[in-house]
Amino acid sequence: MKTGLVILVAILFVLSLLAGKVWLPPSDLFHDGPAAWIVLDLRLPRAILGLFIGAGLGLSGAVLQGYLRNPLADPSIVGISSTAALGAVIAIFLGAAVSPAIVFGSAMVGAGLAVLLLVAMGGRGTSPLVFILAGTVLSSLSGALTAFLISIAPNPFATSEIITWLMGALTDRSMADAMRAVPLIVVGVILLLTTGRALDALTLGEDAARSLGIDMRWLQGIIVLGLCLTVGASVAVSGVVGFVGLIVPHIARRFIGERPSAILLPSALGGAALVLAADSLVRLTPGAGEVRLGIAMALIGAPFFFFLLKQLRGKFS
Repeated sequence: MKTGLVILVAILFVLSLLAGKVWLPPSDLFHDGPAAWIVLDLRLPRAILGLFIGAGLGLSGAVLQGYLRNPLADPSIVGISSTAALGAVIAIFLGAAVSPAIVFGSAMVGAGLAVLLLVAMGGRGTSPLVFILAGTVLSSLSGALTAFLISIAPNPFATSEIITWLMGALTDRSMADAMRAVPLIVVGVILLLTTGRALDALTLGEDAARSLGIDMRWLQGIIVLGLCLTVGASVAVSGVVGFVGLIVPHIARRFIGERPSAILLPSALGGAALVLAADSLVRLTPGAGEVRLGIAMALIGAPFFFFLLKQLRGKFS
């Protein structure tokens, strides 16, 4: 399974370099010329970001579903996505959209504040229920503040920039964007991968996990920090791309089983494959423009979410 996913990701990565309004033959990847510049300047950064953002979001979803023991959990549920987006929106609102580094930094500050607020709202409680309720409150607050800024934007151009950014995309991203985001995502992924044993123990219940030596406060801290880095950096560079963390872990469970630690790496690989495939497909939209990646993922994810709800209702009815 893992070997097959690695091969699939490699194929989709190469496809991401070739696909677009103008398809490139594979031979052009190894020769100087205009095609090589298209690959190096436009498509390679986009493919790298798709690979790491997809892996980070897929893994984040698997960890959250294991920690909260909720098959419908998604990285956006804890409010880090929406608060990181709010940070970027504030930067755009203040006229800093001309500097991608400032927008990125503002989004990461938003993600960091989300972590602090989650800890503050959760207090000393380590219950997943407290955690998810705090995240829901934070997500609602961030969404309301984002809508408020859109409503008072000083001109229609700022409004258009904010809405376009919120849709999520990898269009026109540079290697500098990749260099800012990828190291943070990698650190976050490493942190989240260390939670496998604790998540396995948590399937027996919190009391049983503690009896097995799992420090629930440590686990919560590692998960929140890992989510801050992976989700925060992903949102900071691409905008909001949803549903990856919801879809991929469920598909992984179909083939691997329910043990949380077993699906962590496949979820990361599956997330990378999904985002690379979706980003390649959106470039093929007829016309001069292309569908935003966030919209494409919502069109895929919303029906999948309803399918899951139907399955769960049938299981528990």
